[in-house]
Amino acid sequence: MKRYENQVAAITGGATGLGKAIAQRFAEEGAKLALIDFNDELLEKTKAEFEAAGYEVLTCQGDISSEASVNAAFDKIEATYGQLDVMVNSAGIVGPTKINFADVDLADFEKVNAVNLTGSFLTAKAAVKIMEKRNYGRILLIASIAGKEGNAGMTCYSTSKAGVIGLVKAAGKEYAETGITINGLAPAVIRTAFIETIPDDQVKYMTDKIPMKRCGTLDEVTGICAYICSPEAAFNTGYTFDISGGRATY
Repeated sequence: MKRYENQVAAITGGATGLGKAIAQRFAEEGAKLALIDFNDELLEKTKAEFEAAGYEVLTCQGDISSEASVNAAFDKIEATYGQLDVMVNSAGIVGPTKINFADVDLADFEKVNAVNLTGSFLTAKAAVKIMEKRNYGRILLIASIAGKEGNAGMTCYSTSKAGVIGLVKAAGKEYAETGITINGLAPAVIRTAFIETIPDDQVKYMTDKIPMKRCGTLDEVTGICAYICSPEAAFNTGYTFDISGGRATY
């Protein structure tokens, strides 16, 4: 399938993990890529790998919690390609785990929300300003099952992802009469390098809540992302899709 031929897709956190996998799926379906990531070294490594596979790739080193950094990245994308059709905000951090919220430092709480929630707001805002010039676009913000149900011991993360879901609901309604859709995706545990940063017993706690009793795979996530961000999904907006192995059925 070539659903993204002649389209430009920007992916934050695109140098590694889930973001990289999503970017590869879009490129396989014909998209030109713009990868945004904090890690410049990994960005260039991924760019070389993708270009060797024949994909067109622009890289933008940036911090999604900084408005100036986000705006610079999206200005570069527009100046290079002249358009933006898809934006997936996949960048995020876990923050403190296995700790009661009363023992969480305010600085840690603010840092996680700055990246996960403020970063979603800033990237969506920058993307929509480019997309509305052509009255077409697909914005996908990666939330989490933790944002729907809350994970004990992960208050910072759960709170930030609940905020992302609220952002999707409101922003999706605001642009519902345009050609721009704004949706979310709430994964349960997906087997990526991201999960390796979480203690094993915390991962087990989360996995045990999944009726399928397993982690999701990258292929499963990229498949649903490819649909949400395609022209086919024109009647979906303001919605946070589930990919949780049956854990969330609402």
